[in-house]
Amino acid sequence: MSNIPNLERTVDRAQKEKVVEELGQIFESSGVVVVAHYAGLTVAEMQDLRARARDAGGSVRVAKNRLAKIALEGKPCESMADLLTGMTVLTYSEDPVAAAKVAEDYAKENQKFEILGGAMGENALDRAGVTAVSKMPSREELIASIVGCIGAPAANIAGAIGAPASNIASILSTIEEKAEAA
Repeated sequence: MSNIPNLERTVDRAQKEKVVEELGQIFESSGVVVVAHYAGLTVAEMQDLRARARDAGGSVRVAKNRLAKIALEGKPCESMADLLTGMTVLTYSEDPVAAAKVAEDYAKENQKFEILGGAMGENALDRAGVTAVSKMPSREELIASIVGCIGAPAANIAGAIGAPASNIASILSTIEEKAEAA
């Protein structure tokens, strides 16, 4: 019987190590991580937040602050460990803007969701920093803008090349018609 508590502690420790490893991956691979308090959110509200994050290409994670702080050690965004107090939730995404947009939009609608700050790579973000990041264009918006800029000159060149050719063709057909008539 005395081995059962030790077994429980071993399993518990293994689970904690797994959580720390998962959080470490999140902190290393995310373009942005937003930390917020979520005290008072209902299960349905939390599910709504998760769904919004998923739709934007991000995720939401609740973890013990102590484990998150351990996972942050040695990571570029280690400075955000100071934000991990109270009931915190992490909203994160590979896209450096998506998670910040989701968090900002959700915070506007739900007073119980209070953004504390976060990190974008090694840059710590305060509350105003998260707001600024959320207003930046997303990766998809930037790509569309670049493609539009690249495509417009090509369309203009094709139009410019095509227009004289049609003019030349009509001139040639007029000359041909005159030659046939004469």
